[in-house]
Amino acid sequence: MPAGAPPRATLTASQFANLHTFLVAARHASFALAAQELALTPSAVSHRIARLEDSLGMRLFERLTRRVKLTRDGERIFAALQAGWDGLHAAITGGDALAGSITVHARPSIAQCWLVPRLAGFTAQFPDLSIDLRVGNEAVDFRAGQVDLALHYGDGNFPGLAARKLMDEWLAPVCSPAYARQHGLLDMPQHLPGATLLHDTLAWPACAPDAEWRLWLDVQAPEVALPARSLRFDRADLCAQAAIHHAGVAMGRRQLVQPWLASGQLVLPFGGFALPSPQAYYLVHSARAPLPARVQALLDWLVGQAI
Repeated sequence: MPAGAPPRATLTASQFANLHTFLVAARHASFALAAQELALTPSAVSHRIARLEDSLGMRLFERLTRRVKLTRDGERIFAALQAGWDGLHAAITGGDALAGSITVHARPSIAQCWLVPRLAGFTAQFPDLSIDLRVGNEAVDFRAGQVDLALHYGDGNFPGLAARKLMDEWLAPVCSPAYARQHGLLDMPQHLPGATLLHDTLAWPACAPDAEWRLWLDVQAPEVALPARSLRFDRADLCAQAAIHHAGVAMGRRQLVQPWLASGQLVLPFGGFALPSPQAYYLVHSARAPLPARVQALLDWLVGQAI
């Protein structure tokens, strides 16, 4: 070591154990979930991370009222640990390992109606890979490294991120057969003003609450006024479920409602899916290249499912 250079810090055995605890807690963004995975108490997880913070001389988490959030230092340490963990899997198996956990964030409707019914096929093909699926309408912060892959419905504009189109979408009104008969809707869109519309208010980022219905009416039935009666939800699958139970007419997305159309629980009162949606489904991830093999395997598999 050159004269006058500061002493080089070394990691101790206890710090290695605490770093693993931090890695799990950061991946879950939760001390409680980390405790379940590690067979510890949340208090023990908290104490391990506090000791790690003291030994490193930096704060790794912000302790909020009901959750924890990585600090900037925490994001940096977590990214390095995750990369090292992937490298360790590769070294042990003699290659880029198809093993470990993949954290996926998906919008609730596509997760419920399309992704979850297919996951058994993925685990059968890749038994050493596990998926941690999280759903929500909130924006995903890939900088923290807590999400490997996101499944979004949008216009394809994801600044600073990499995105691959998974599949397109088409729109058409759907309702229960009984509701269509009761309101005289079959092939009669002019009767819509007497019906209740079901709106997905978060159909895509920053859209108007009735954006999907206005789009369909403008193109398919410009002479029909938007009905005054409505029920509003923040998920397209809840709109479809409400339609199944005779609450009104929902704007159906073909990729989501096909099983209910096939079973006869829903019908297309005004014909098929003639209107392409301006939005599509995208697989989004950080722009780092290449992706870990485990994440690339899932991405490729999902693309294959959409064909």
